Amino acid sequence: MKKLVYTSLFIFLFLSSKITAQYQPKNMSKEDLKKAHQWVDKTYKTLSQDEKLGQLFIVALYTNKGENEINNVRNIVLNDKIGGLILMQDDAAREITLVNEFQQKSKIPLMIGMDAEWGLFQRIATAHKFPWAMTLGAIQDKKLIEQMSAKIAEDCHRMGINWDFAPVVDVNTNPNNPIIGNRSFGSEVNNVISSALAYSNGLQDNNILAAIKHFPGHGDTSTDSHLDLPVVSHNSERLNNIELAPFKALMNKGIGGVMVAHLYVPALESGKGIPASVSKNIITGLLKDKLGYKGLIITDALNMGAVANKYKPGELDAMAFKAGNDIMLFSQGVANGKKLIQKAIDNGEIPQSRVEESVKKILLTKYFLGLYQYTPKNPENINTDLNNDSHKVLVQNLYSNALTLLKDEKKLLPLTGKQVYYVPLEEAPYQTFANQLGSNVIIKKADEINTIPANSTVIVGFHKDNSTAYKPYKISAESKKVLADLTNNQNVILNVFGSAYALKDIDISKVSTVLVSYENNDDSMTATANALNGKTKIWGRLPVLVNDKLKAGMGMDFNPQTASTGVNSTIFTTSKQQ
Repeated sequence: MKKLVYTSLFIFLFLSSKITAQYQPKNMSKEDLKKAHQWVDKTYKTLSQDEKLGQLFIVALYTNKGENEINNVRNIVLNDKIGGLILMQDDAAREITLVNEFQQKSKIPLMIGMDAEWGLFQRIATAHKFPWAMTLGAIQDKKLIEQMSAKIAEDCHRMGINWDFAPVVDVNTNPNNPIIGNRSFGSEVNNVISSALAYSNGLQDNNILAAIKHFPGHGDTSTDSHLDLPVVSHNSERLNNIELAPFKALMNKGIGGVMVAHLYVPALESGKGIPASVSKNIITGLLKDKLGYKGLIITDALNMGAVANKYKPGELDAMAFKAGNDIMLFSQGVANGKKLIQKAIDNGEIPQSRVEESVKKILLTKYFLGLYQYTPKNPENINTDLNNDSHKVLVQNLYSNALTLLKDEKKLLPLTGKQVYYVPLEEAPYQTFANQLGSNVIIKKADEINTIPANSTVIVGFHKDNSTAYKPYKISAESKKVLADLTNNQNVILNVFGSAYALKDIDISKVSTVLVSYENNDDSMTATANALNGKTKIWGRLPVLVNDKLKAGMGMDFNPQTASTGVNSTIFTTSKQQ
């Protein structure tokens, strides 16, 4: 009898070990875990082969492309029995209504995903914008990042979203990277790891799945993978130390998803020009077998030029699944993809066990996210719920904590009670900053700088376009000249409302005070004005290597309360973030 009990236990454990998911809700009892596995096994047995294959696909839902596009998605949901949707632009209430409809018509509840790296604003214009990852990388208290992603998780739940395709863990070592840049936490591996872990925990502790991306590392690329296939030509040692390092460090932290990039990495894939997203060597050989990742593996969007220009829809999906991906994201050919996967199974190229592995992993994750039962969401007041004072307070605190003071040689801060001249430069709005600075500020245009009395305190604002994360950071020759001219006889505070990379070729040797605010929006400008006026401390650190003189980890602590007593409160450091 005892032998029979042990045998039964072994069989249960063996079967359970085949059903794995990296993400699991905290404090889950053994009984709850047993129920989860039982639901997966029971559900899997009810699925036809066509329905099993359908679980492998996620397609895009736009609400701004007309009813024909929506009907096309509706037909795919109903006919191809797909596993999920990725919500794109732009109407939140319309998307909720459609998700409610599609969920109710699906035999297996859909996984609903969104690219919400800086909150739902990334896709929903009426939502509140959270800081880009580069800004967050400057923050020293990583618990603040966790607070932010917890709020994003709350917004996701409000929309019926289960999976935020974030955070980006690419180490941005290339200032001219056209697709990552502001989306990265920085150029230092340890800072990327600690920031990404905080972000992931904030999501998953609140029952929203995270996905670290873009494996095996998109940080040193000069080509936009939306347009063409980038090449990462580093050797294995460099890849292990930089590009792969965050993925290796985070994989055993319970993060539920890894997104694979459309990159050609010759050191990892001997087949010429084969993208990582369809490389069996990289996905199965490295990610699954060598690194031991057990969570959901999902492709980057399959409509991106890096792969869509090279392979046919359906063909691409089958290649991606054969390589080891569990989910094909943004599929352009679900029906044909299913046919080609089944053909490969029939031909012995793909074992049926691969389908079972991926589908059960998907089902188990859905169960853990509560998708074994679906509760419709209410579209009423959604825009207010995604953008209110609770968002504003949190976001301004994040920007405040990111502010990075690189120098203050003449101790010009704080500005409390001082008359200050303000010269706004570059292309973006600045009025919020001017208004928040207060009544002692006199605004001067670039052609009026000669009217400013000598030895005045002058703020020069580099206000860069904040409309997308991909806008150029470079400063114009005209702005550089204005800055240089002002340093000849004025006490200058240079305030960069844009990427720290903007300082890459700026001569700041004669500038008394340099402050990096990272972004140019109302929340950032308000937080900056408060800090300059002595209302909040400054203690952010550069998240990136800018040039030989401005290195990652640099910054000064400025405490206005100590400064007001006449005590020097600034501490210069070049120590890198840990």
